[in-house]
Amino acid sequence: MSEYYIGVMSGTSLDGIDIAYCQIKEHSFELLHSDAYPFDKEIKEEILKAINTPMTLKRIGELDTRLGEMYANTIERFISQKRIDKKQITAIGLHGQTLWHEPNSANPFSMQLGNPNVITALTGVSVVSDFRRKDIALGGQGAPFAPAFHQYLFSRLKAKIAVVNIGGMANLSILGERLRGYDTGCGNVLMDYWISLNRGETYDKDGEWARSGTFDRDLLEQMLKEPYFSKAIPKSTGRELFNADWLERELRKFSPKKSGALSIKKEDVQATLLELSVVTIANEVKKSGADMLIVCGGGVKNSYLMQRLGDKLKGTEVVPSDECGVSSEFMESMAFAWLAHERVHRKCVKLSSITGASKDSILGAIYE
Repeated sequence: MSEYYIGVMSGTSLDGIDIAYCQIKEHSFELLHSDAYPFDKEIKEEILKAINTPMTLKRIGELDTRLGEMYANTIERFISQKRIDKKQITAIGLHGQTLWHEPNSANPFSMQLGNPNVITALTGVSVVSDFRRKDIALGGQGAPFAPAFHQYLFSRLKAKIAVVNIGGMANLSILGERLRGYDTGCGNVLMDYWISLNRGETYDKDGEWARSGTFDRDLLEQMLKEPYFSKAIPKSTGRELFNADWLERELRKFSPKKSGALSIKKEDVQATLLELSVVTIANEVKKSGADMLIVCGGGVKNSYLMQRLGDKLKGTEVVPSDECGVSSEFMESMAFAWLAHERVHRKCVKLSSITGASKDSILGAIYE
């Protein structure tokens, strides 16, 4: 029997809202429609303020509602444009927008905003959301979730496979009898910040600006001393670590005290940030012994990043997930459609080997 789910994802890059409409049967998964929509600029600025500066509970509550309305309006637009019959949709799987992810504190938590009650009220469709907090309650990291979906999609392939999703952060899945996965560190987030700060562009198209520079070995080596990179798994990260403040601290040693000007060209900083993402991913892939690296997420569009990954991983086949029949751009939104399906059918998601939770569990809450 076929069921139909919508998956919605907006990641740490805050570059857009990805929506996937999927048909799920007992032994098959098909992406029927997909599209990407721009993120509301005012809400994006508000989110960045909430992450980087103190904010009142009133503003956080209002931001939760505004995000819910933004998601609902975007979903309605998607349904209308794709001429989808709402009655066919079993549920919407919504990740929500991560405001803060803190699984290692004395009182661990992960906060995603985008009120699902608002979304189901405005769309008339059930919503499955709040996927991360149950795993954290069981002692896990609450992230990454993609490896379970990667295992579902690619376990049929015979090669020893690793899958990396390069969004704002980069997360790696190592498939096999014992599924493993974790965040390797920053993906696009620092590159996006640096080009926005210096050139007013939201991202480095095809890595052209990074390609015009040369990575600085001293700066790269300094950045690689970040304790997160050598931290044992399970581990996960986000903007609470890799952000503007982190980069400013790293660059401070390269700013002469008198002038305050950088001693490194701005394009060389961009090239170094790209190399940081490449090296931290490649180092972990090498440890896995994978024969094939399947790449998905926004990083696939950065041809220079893909080239550098191939250069660093000689002997490992590096391919976009599109070449394996799965959309690289909508992988994460598809994952949340699948997670909604698993929740509706009360299935445990096998993530404890990844997140360090005490057991696998049913994840997410249903808003009828």
